[in-house]
Amino acid sequence: MKVEVDVPKCVASGQCVLIAPEVFDQRDEDGMVVLLDETPAPELHEGVRESAMVCPAAAIRLAE
Repeated sequence: MKVEVDVPKCVASGQCVLIAPEVFDQRDEDGMVVLLDETPAPELHEGVRESAMVCPAAAIRLAE
């Protein structure tokens, strides 16, 4: 799995961080998404998929 984020689309809701904190974080200054791991381990894939599904801005893209 490869994860990509479209930071300009991000609305800083933080759902991805709550679901997959090993893969996503937020910038302190504005809350925008920060991708911590673009190729997460298999055991993190379910959380990453859920993060992509619940992202209100559809700012997370996955390639599997």
